[in-house]
Amino acid sequence: MEQSAQQARQLDHLASAPAPGGSPFAAFGMPGFGGPVSAAPPEPRPILELEGEAYEDELDALSDWVDDWLMPVYGAEVTTAAPWCLQWQEHDDVVAWLHALWLAYQQHKDPEAGLAGMFVWHRDFLTHAMAAIRAPGGPLSACMTSPERPAHRILPGPPPSARSEKTAAEPEAPAPGESELAS
Repeated sequence: MEQSAQQARQLDHLASAPAPGGSPFAAFGMPGFGGPVSAAPPEPRPILELEGEAYEDELDALSDWVDDWLMPVYGAEVTTAAPWCLQWQEHDDVVAWLHALWLAYQQHKDPEAGLAGMFVWHRDFLTHAMAAIRAPGGPLSACMTSPERPAHRILPGPPPSARSEKTAAEPEAPAPGESELAS
C-alpha cells in the first residue's frame, strides 16, 4: 500500500513538471515526438553578402560544383546563343546566379524534397538560371562564344542613378547656428 502511494506521488510530480522539449515522449529521444532535435545547419547566405575567407571558401565549393558537375552535364555547346566564360568567377552576377542555383540544388536533392525534388529543381531553377546566365545578351555575352576563341570581358554596369549623383554633388548644409562664411 505504501509503495502504491509513493508511485502515485511520483506520477503526480511528473505530471506537474514541464516535459522537456514540450512532449512527454521527449525523454525517450523519439524524433517527431519532441525528442532531441539535431542542431540546425547555419542559414545559407547569398554569396555576395559573404566576405574574406567565408567568401573564398564558398566560391571554391561553388567552383567545384560548377566545373566538375554542372557544366559537364548541363553546359552543352558554347555558341553565340549560349556563351560561357572560363573566368566566370569574376562576373559577380554570374556568381550570384550560380550560387542560388547551387543552393536550390542542395535543397531539392535532399530526400526530404521527395521523389519529385530534382524534377522541381530542373523545371523551376536550372532552366531559368542557365537561360539567364548564358543568354546571347546576358552577362557572359562578351566572353567565349566559341571554344576555339576563349575570351573574357566584364561588361560595364549602368551608371549611378541621377539621385545618387545629385546627392554626391550637393555640399553639406551648415549645422544650425553655423555661419556659411565661417572658414
